[in-house]
Amino acid sequence: MKRINAHKIIKGPTCLAVILMLCFAATSCKKLYNLPEEKEFLSPNINYETKSFYPVLGRTTRFGSINNDHSTTPLHFEIVNPRYGDGKPYTDLFQVKPTFIWKVLYDGKERSLEEIEAKRELVMKPLMEVDSTGLFVLWNTSTDDLVTPRSADSIDLVQDIRYFDVKISNTGGSTIIKDFQIIPWRVRDYEPSTDINPYNGLEAPDPSDPKNPKKRDYIRPSFMDNIVGAGSDEQLKTDDVNKDLVVYIRRFEGGNGHNLRFVFLDKDNKPINPDNFNETKWDELVHGFNRVRTSEYVQYDVAYPIPLTNYPTPYTSSDNAKVEFGYSRIGFGGFLSTSRFGLNFKILTQGDWEVVFHFKRENPKFDNE
Repeated sequence: MKRINAHKIIKGPTCLAVILMLCFAATSCKKLYNLPEEKEFLSPNINYETKSFYPVLGRTTRFGSINNDHSTTPLHFEIVNPRYGDGKPYTDLFQVKPTFIWKVLYDGKERSLEEIEAKRELVMKPLMEVDSTGLFVLWNTSTDDLVTPRSADSIDLVQDIRYFDVKISNTGGSTIIKDFQIIPWRVRDYEPSTDINPYNGLEAPDPSDPKNPKKRDYIRPSFMDNIVGAGSDEQLKTDDVNKDLVVYIRRFEGGNGHNLRFVFLDKDNKPINPDNFNETKWDELVHGFNRVRTSEYVQYDVAYPIPLTNYPTPYTSSDNAKVEFGYSRIGFGGFLSTSRFGLNFKILTQGDWEVVFHFKRENPKFDNE
């Protein structure tokens, strides 16, 4: 008689039935013997790399790097026990304000302000929060009016320092990481901001002569190539000693609330006609619209902040906006001589702003030889 191998006949629907019976049996055993449900893992060593933060008010900043030490995700994060160094609670960082967030990716290809604005929306958010990944977010709605920045005299008293704890949890339990501290800098509307004292917001002193009240520091152009002085025929330069070309980023009156203007000044503080910069690609300079060009400036309608996001576009370099201005002339020997200069920058606060390039000591040479 031929022996039947039992395992060979368990197949198809029968096999499925057996599997279901085994699963049911396992479940029944767990219920019968009151076995505990499996819990997620929450490591006792979960922590942040640093617990002291110094963000700048008025700009969206994400900070805080967590090491979850193989804890089961997702984790839930909550800021708890906000207090000053003397134990007094504070609430200013958690005021809720309308905040722009992106609902569609900004990619720099938008063809109007309206198209840009349609990609973002206002939602109510606290000035500071912790997100689902454990990152802290200070939103650009934070201002000096709402949150007192660090001391203007650079002395941070313990009773003025803000502390907080973070509660982290999953179904495996919870833990509290204590004694984070945040000491915010006052608003700086733009970068580079080397011309501003970060403590008091006033003009920064000249680093080479800091005690001289008649001297100040400036923003320098990011690059400056082959610019010859009209009188000296020598290369102009800007460094710790020489200030042949400096930059101001400042507000102006009379705009529509979202203008960006580029101005060029000679050594007598008189406007240089932008037509002199004949190699400049004005249509590709910034992600702006409705360009206006006069004998004194070139202006665009723009959306703020500049740049709008960290997404790389033709108008950015790293996470900065970039602008380049150039001009050409016939040099010695009949050769074409090309000069250029530019700036990598940010403007974080909405308004009407102008970026001014000032040739302080000597005017650039535009004439042919």
